[in-house]
Amino acid sequence: MSLRTRQVGFRRDAEKKFSEMFSLRLSLCSLRLCVETAFCVILFSSLTGCGYHVSGRGDLLPKTIKTIAIPAFGNLTSRYKLARLLPTDIGREMLSRTRYTIVSDPNQADAVLTGTLHNFVAYPTISANGRSTVVEAVVTLKITLTNRATGAVLFTRNGAEFRERYEISIDPKAYFDESGTAMDRLSRSVARSVVSAILETF
Repeated sequence: MSLRTRQVGFRRDAEKKFSEMFSLRLSLCSLRLCVETAFCVILFSSLTGCGYHVSGRGDLLPKTIKTIAIPAFGNLTSRYKLARLLPTDIGREMLSRTRYTIVSDPNQADAVLTGTLHNFVAYPTISANGRSTVVEAVVTLKITLTNRATGAVLFTRNGAEFRERYEISIDPKAYFDESGTAMDRLSRSVARSVVSAILETF
């Protein structure tokens, strides 16, 4: 047998083995895909059968609740702006993420969301050449959602802590206190967290 004939034979054997290995691997991939698909279908079916609901819409709140009032928050701190901003920001977040209507009069609402600022602290977290460049604000809040008709507490969170950071200039000539802007950011951040906590409960 000539060298060329042997080379052709080796090539054909190699191509045959490669084809067999590729077919086997393709079959295994197809089998794996089928198994994964079946698993997902079974998992979804079991979750649905158990009454599982995707959080984020508050669908398990009593059906009688269609309107929520958010009156002015109580405030035990010196940050009056934050206490003033929070009801508005929480109401705006509720409107954008749920099916409920926000009303101003608690007597006209199906549920009432009340809150109190219990504590507020702000302290430096980063220093450069002995000067603080970042301040972290921490607020402690109590939130309660009550069914006005029955008096039942639907949600409560006591001592919930929220944080926000803001920068200050290290140049005394260019110093600008951003605490007012930070209160805006902190209020929006707290509002998102409060609404998320309520919706995740239901």
